[in-house]
Amino acid sequence: MNYTYIVECSDGSLYTGWTNDLEKRIKAHNDGKGAKYTKYRRPVVLVYYEQFQTKEEAMSREWAIKQMTREEKKRMIGADPQ
Repeated sequence: MNYTYIVECSDGSLYTGWTNDLEKRIKAHNDGKGAKYTKYRRPVVLVYYEQFQTKEEAMSREWAIKQMTREEKKRMIGADPQ
């Protein structure tokens, strides 16, 4: 299974990524090994994810989410835009 996910960083920012092992990836982010962006914004909290059969589908959805505004992302994850 492949996943597209959004984490909320300690500074309130949102980071979107994809993985084939969601639990391992969130742990990597919180261990400072996930992504350069999240390394200095720990801890991160998983706030949203979607499942896909293929890596290509997950990567495509990641790209689409990254094109959204912060307000659109907040609405998607069920949080009020700030």
